Amino acid sequence: MSDYREIDTVTQLLGLITEPGEIENHVFQNIDFTDLADLACECTYKNCLFLGCELPDKFRQGLDKSNLIFPRLDAPYDIYRSYLYSANSLYEGFDPRDEETIKEAFDYKVYQHYLKTGLTSKNVRETLCRYLHDHSISSAIKDFLEPYHERQIVGIMGGHDLLRTDPVYRKIVYLSKRLTELGFIMVSGGGAGAMEATHLGAWMAERTEAEVEDALALLSASPGWQDKGWLSSAFHVRFRYPQTHFVSLGIPTWLYGHEPATPLATHIAKFFDNSIREDTILKITRGGLIYTPGSAGTIQEIFQAAVPNHYQTYGYATLMVFLGVDFWRKEMPVYELLEYLVKEGKYDGLRISVTDSIEKVVDTVKNFKPGKKAD
Repeated sequence: MSDYREIDTVTQLLGLITEPGEIENHVFQNIDFTDLADLACECTYKNCLFLGCELPDKFRQGLDKSNLIFPRLDAPYDIYRSYLYSANSLYEGFDPRDEETIKEAFDYKVYQHYLKTGLTSKNVRETLCRYLHDHSISSAIKDFLEPYHERQIVGIMGGHDLLRTDPVYRKIVYLSKRLTELGFIMVSGGGAGAMEATHLGAWMAERTEAEVEDALALLSASPGWQDKGWLSSAFHVRFRYPQTHFVSLGIPTWLYGHEPATPLATHIAKFFDNSIREDTILKITRGGLIYTPGSAGTIQEIFQAAVPNHYQTYGYATLMVFLGVDFWRKEMPVYELLEYLVKEGKYDGLRISVTDSIEKVVDTVKNFKPGKKAD
């Protein structure tokens, strides 16, 4: 069976049904067919999926058994969402001038529902809603990345507790800014610390150094994500320095919903299932992963990436670049272990390098070609 073609808007639907004929292997997502029912009924449908669509009885009765209808289910989130979140949609209801309004935000309400129904809910209806939502987000990521070459997608990993006032935070900002200006699409786990720095850098692409330093100064009043004003100050940066050209992708999870997702990512793919979220980051960052200082979560992510790189699960081993020589060789000697495992043949073909230099990282990412070992 051929791939399905997705139809997400009434405009796309209208373009499809203008001429009567057979429509095969299409996915109709969150579309109200009511106003176009007569025109839609002039076509025949085979092996089509209708996800959360409003289907008049006349239309529904004309569908044969090869078609599948997935009904709308009650949830405080859209389970058939056809596009990624943005800061505006995720934080709808939040007023940056009053941080107490976070309780009115869409993201907060979904997280409270998530806690109420259980992190590992036993309610089949709820878990089905979550899986369908995450499937929709995965599909939306695919659509978002489609215009780009896979090696344009580069991720930065690092600690969520990294303060905005830490020199490493500033270093990540300038690294991400430089890579974004070169045409790379920056990806992170979408949270605070090193993740936020990734998106601040992408957000400030082609801005002057003075403007970047001003943005950093604005954020420094609330250094950590638990500090009052952390979320509001990020919105203030957005307002002062609007971004209309460059994009970045944050991939947070409601599993860690107590930590706010950064609004500095232009596109946000928020998942319920953290394992899907982590696997997604590994799969899409074919241009490489850059590891900045972190703790348990970052170390886990390193070895999660090492395994598919060893087996070339996604076609080839991609870059694993470590920023911070002393940290990765001495303070948290993960690089020493990886180097040893590669030398002993326990990990085969890993493309690892470690440096303190932003320019060295940029050059490594720019010059990466599958099959050619990194320096």
